[in-house]
Amino acid sequence: MTGQHGDGVGPLLLVPLLVFWVYLAAALRRREPGRGGWSHWRTASFGAGAALLAVAAVLPGHDLVGHMWRHLLVGMLAPLGLVLGAPGTLALRTVRRDVGRVALRVLRHPVPRMAAHPVTGLLLTAGGLYLLHLTPLYRATLAHPGLHGLVLLHFLASGYLFTWAIAGPDPGPHRSGVPLRLVVLGLSVAAHATLAQLMYAGLVDTAAPVAQLRAAATLMYYGGDLAEILLALALLVTWRPVARRARSEPTPSPA
Repeated sequence: MTGQHGDGVGPLLLVPLLVFWVYLAAALRRREPGRGGWSHWRTASFGAGAALLAVAAVLPGHDLVGHMWRHLLVGMLAPLGLVLGAPGTLALRTVRRDVGRVALRVLRHPVPRMAAHPVTGLLLTAGGLYLLHLTPLYRATLAHPGLHGLVLLHFLASGYLFTWAIAGPDPGPHRSGVPLRLVVLGLSVAAHATLAQLMYAGLVDTAAPVAQLRAAATLMYYGGDLAEILLALALLVTWRPVARRARSEPTPSPA
């Protein structure tokens, strides 16, 4: 194999560490007297997500197994930590109210609503994986490190969208119901498992020895399962059935 995936990738993935400092500054500001405070757990979760991106940035990625570790960290595990940090809620509580109202109006636009739908997230994440491994795209990333950096950024963005759509604690207009989110999560598990089996059988357009293919496929199969189990647990933790019942209660008639 030729090409080094590590070239030029680190600076791109270290950007979220700068974002964490911004997040931390906003969290500390919320903890000033009279500002309502901010959860230490949220801050720790966002910091863990940023740290996983830093690990991915320095991780050797010149072979298929290293590439798969990067995908697992950047596209699945790091987004879970970032999303559970509730950066949207923190931002809305930090900015001026007029700015927050404008942001909420933008989020109600059909385009952001469609982008935040679980099915959209599934198509972007699983579709990106299949495109990478069933077409010459992976081979192209070996020769063009900048292209590989763009692919990783796609995994990060699509992974964040998918994770938020499934278990994001930030409120969103017209949020999909829990049954739909569970179905989409199950489809994601099946998509990862199927691609891992295709890779294990050598039925992918990936320039790698058989041993590397099988090691990467095993990592995708079991590592993906672990990440999706954690995502399912996050869905259970962030689910708010009380608020849902409150919406279904009849409004008292005036006396």
